[in-house]
Amino acid sequence: MKSASRSRKTRTTATSRSRRKDRSYISRPFVSATFAMTVDGKITTRNFTPVDFTSREDKQHLFRQRARADAVLLGHSTLERDNVRLGVSEDLRQERIKRGQTPAPVRVIVSNEGRINPQLKIFQWELSPILIFTTNRMPQETRDALAGKAHVHFSKRSSVDLNEMLKVLRRDHGVRRIACEGVPILFRSMLEHGLIDELSLTIAPYLFGGGGAPTLTGLSKEFLPASVQCVMKDMRVVGDECFLTYRIKSRRG
Repeated sequence: MKSASRSRKTRTTATSRSRRKDRSYISRPFVSATFAMTVDGKITTRNFTPVDFTSREDKQHLFRQRARADAVLLGHSTLERDNVRLGVSEDLRQERIKRGQTPAPVRVIVSNEGRINPQLKIFQWELSPILIFTTNRMPQETRDALAGKAHVHFSKRSSVDLNEMLKVLRRDHGVRRIACEGVPILFRSMLEHGLIDELSLTIAPYLFGGGGAPTLTGLSKEFLPASVQCVMKDMRVVGDECFLTYRIKSRRG
C-alpha cells in the first residue's frame, strides 16, 4: 500500500512539474527563424551588403513564412542595411484574413542603442503596428522623431532582455508566432538563450568563401555555450536550391 501511495505521489509530482514547464513554454511565442545561405555556409558577403543570390521561389518562401506569423522580428542593423517595409503581398494578406489573423504581422525591431533612423521605409508605411524594444540609451531626439510612428518598450539594462521581450509580445500584444528574419547577431543571441524553436534554411547553389563573411551565427569566433541539436522536419528541392526545416531541440529543464 505504501509503495502504491508513493507511486501515485511520484506521478502527481511529475505531472505538476510537467504542467509548470508547459506554462513556462506557452508564456512566450513560438519563434521560427528563416535564413538563406550559400553551400559554404555564408549568408552574405564580408561587407554585410544585401546580396541577391537566391531564386524567386526562396523569396516567396520568406514571404510565406512571414505571413504565417503574428509578428516579424528584425534587428536594427539589418533594418538599416536592407531598408525594408516588412509587409506581405495582397494574396498573402487575404489568406491571413481568412485564417482570422490581422492583414499584416506586427513589425518588431530590436535595438540596444536605439539609434534608429526615423526616415526608414518601415516608418513610412502604415501596414501594421511597429514595436521597438530598446534601452534607455535611445537618444531623446530619436524618441521624439518616432513618437506616433512606433510603440517603444524601454529596458533599464544595457541590452534588451530577449526573453522578457517575447513574454511582453505574448502577454500584451497577443503574439503567438514570430518570424525572425536573416539576423545573425540577433539569431545567435536568441539561440544562446534557448529562444529559437524552428529554423527554416535555404541552401543556394553558390560559394562565397572568405573568413570575413558571416554564417548563421555571425562572425564570432567563439563557440556557442552549448551545441544546439537540430531535428529535420522537412526537406524539398526546387531547381538547384534545397529548402530545409529543422526543429530546434529544446534545452528546457
